Amino acid sequence: MKLRIKGDSLRLRLTRAEVQQLAQRGLVEEETHFAPSGRFVYRLRRAPQARQLAATFDDAVIEIQVPADVAREWCDTELVTLQNVQRVGGVDLRITVEKDYACLAPRTDEDESDNFRHPAQRSSKP
Repeated sequence: MKLRIKGDSLRLRLTRAEVQQLAQRGLVEEETHFAPSGRFVYRLRRAPQARQLAATFDDAVIEIQVPADVAREWCDTELVTLQNVQRVGGVDLRITVEKDYACLAPRTDEDESDNFRHPAQRSSKP
């Protein structure tokens, strides 16, 4: 799972296996270690009580919650993107969750073997 933070915008991109993990277990999580005691966690959680896509940040953990019915539809269909704007204090936080597509141009520094096939690649002949 990839996390992109730019200003007041969060974007998660999930591979096929991660989408399957969300469907089956209801949770996908990654962590980054900055020092022996410094750890940053970001996760996507299927949340039955959630009414909309929402984010929290507490104790170096970003958690994005997605309503259970929305998560099921997203995991089980060709739907690519989930979005919401969450009002936080006087600021709009933009939240996006996407299925991660393989790039059209090959990348030698990144394993894209589990990414979703790019729509432009679907129409090309093998």
